[in-house]
Amino acid sequence: SDRDKVIPMPDRKTRSDSDSDEAAEVTDSDLKAAAEKAETPLSAGLTQIKLADRDFDETQFIEGAKGAFEMVVNAFAQGDRETLRQLLADDVYRDFEAAITEREQTGQTLQTTVVNIRQADIIEAELQNRTAFVTVKFVSEQINLVRDQQGETVEGDAEHVADVTDIWTFARNTRSRDPNWVLVATRSPDE
Repeated sequence: SDRDKVIPMPDRKTRSDSDSDEAAEVTDSDLKAAAEKAETPLSAGLTQIKLADRDFDETQFIEGAKGAFEMVVNAFAQGDRETLRQLLADDVYRDFEAAITEREQTGQTLQTTVVNIRQADIIEAELQNRTAFVTVKFVSEQINLVRDQQGETVEGDAEHVADVTDIWTFARNTRSRDPNWVLVATRSPDE
């Protein structure tokens, strides 16, 4: 029978549904020990996040962050508050919403095209209590145009692809069943 063909993997531990989440609980001493073994603050933070969230994978995180980057940039340009509301922390949303409102009051529109994301690197990572914070440096190629009420370009150039560097911090409660990260801070490299 097919059951006879199943071979258990050595040293592979599985959790049944009846196991409690506390069985996999990482202690503060585990996190401290991991941080002390790390070579850099970044690797210490990533190690702590991986201990707190066993499903955290840097490659998958970066791919998700790139997708979120494009979604946020496009939603901001289009004034799509509903999409932004889902992706941004409250204070970041308020800042984005205020900029959209100001643009609308002046009758201006923003047209943004993300041509390419050339680079997306994790530059900071830390675990505060059970919340993971991961900061990503994005280097993208964008075309940005601001148009007035008559559709005339008042800022930017449709033929100019600009290199844009953004530094965004994402956060997620590692105890949450929701796998989504929220944008909690944005800054330029100069800040």
